[in-house]
Amino acid sequence: VGCDRSKNLLDICGEKHFQAFVCDALSVPIRSGSCDACISIAVIHHFSTAERRLATIQELARLLRPGGTALIYVWAMEQEYKNQKSKYLKEKNGSKNKEKEINTGSAQGPLSDRGSDNSSQDSAWSDKLLDDLNDESCGAKPEADFRLPVHTNRTSFHSQDLLVPWHLKGGTKKKEESVDTVLASAGYRESQELSPVFHRYYHVFREGELEAVCRSLDCVRVQKSYYDQGNWCVILEKL
Repeated sequence: VGCDRSKNLLDICGEKHFQAFVCDALSVPIRSGSCDACISIAVIHHFSTAERRLATIQELARLLRPGGTALIYVWAMEQEYKNQKSKYLKEKNGSKNKEKEINTGSAQGPLSDRGSDNSSQDSAWSDKLLDDLNDESCGAKPEADFRLPVHTNRTSFHSQDLLVPWHLKGGTKKKEESVDTVLASAGYRESQELSPVFHRYYHVFREGELEAVCRSLDCVRVQKSYYDQGNWCVILEKL
């Protein structure tokens, strides 16, 4: 049984006759202690506070029966580990393997991270986005600059909290159906009809961070912690 925040992704599951439903990872409508195993892939790194990331893992633990296990994958800040670059850094624009990796459900970032990587536009579009957002703030001037850095695709991370650009392909017919959160103004969307750029929040995890969060819970123990192609991974057991 699967669950996700995106109804459109769940519609795809329904077309394939899989059982899936819409819900929030912080509140899963499944009875406590009823699951033999749970999988959380590329989800927890989208929560913007340490408290919410911990609460998501607590919710996974609640679902497990005693002795049940959970597998968690989050995006790693270390995209080069033990002198080896991740697939994310190795991928090039126009890679023939990109579509194949999307279709096979590679754990290295969710599907929306794997759009076009025309990173030369990232800085310009992000500046325009921020200008538009500032223009809409009714003239209010913030006391400090709390803007998140915008990541350049296929490069190393320089901040743990950032926005990752997503260049939407395929025109605008299904734009509103495909994007969960639109951060651009109407005028900006219109100017980018052919190649709109959206941004998703990420907290990329440092080595040992995910394991430390899991170990802070008394109800689980860490069976295994490892690195896999740009992701930090943990296997938990419910006590």
